Amino acid sequence: MFPMLTQVLNSGQQTVRAARYIGQGFMITLSHANRLPVTIQYPYEKLLTSERFRGRIHFEFDKCIACEVCVRVCPIDLPVVDWKLETNIRKKQLLNYSIDFGICIFCGNCVEYCPTNCLSMTEEYELSTYDRHELNYNQIALGRLPMSIIDDYTIRTISSNSPQIKNV
Repeated sequence: MFPMLTQVLNSGQQTVRAARYIGQGFMITLSHANRLPVTIQYPYEKLLTSERFRGRIHFEFDKCIACEVCVRVCPIDLPVVDWKLETNIRKKQLLNYSIDFGICIFCGNCVEYCPTNCLSMTEEYELSTYDRHELNYNQIALGRLPMSIIDDYTIRTISSNSPQIKNV
C-alpha cells in the first residue's frame, strides 16, 4: 500500500511543478504583450543610420590618382581600376573605376586606406535590384550623391534610440 501512496504523492508533486512552470511561461508571455512594437513600416518609415554606418561607396573621380591601394587592401580584390600611363608627364591617368556591390562586403578598407580620400561611405543601403548586373557601378554611378533620408518629406524618420522603438 505504501508504494502506491508514494506514487500518488510523486505524481501530485510533478503536477504542481508542471503547473508552476506553465504559469511562469504564461507570465513571461503576458509581460511581452505590454511592450510597444519593434517593427517599423519600412517604405514609409526609415531608421536614421548611425554616423559610422557603412553603406554604398561614393567616389570622386577628380581626386583619384589611380594608385590602386584600394584594390590591394580589398579582401576580394574588388575595385576595377583602368588607367594609362602618360609618358610625357610620367603620371597615371584614370580611365575607368568600378565596383560590383553584388560582391562587395562593405568592409570599408578601401575608404580607410585611400591616400587622397576620393572614396567615402554613404548612408545609402537600398541597393536591391532584379538583375545582379545592375549592381556593377562605374565612376558615374559611384559619383552620384544619395538623397538624404532627412530631406525626403514623404518618409517619416525614426531615430534608433527613440523611445518609440525598444531593442529586445
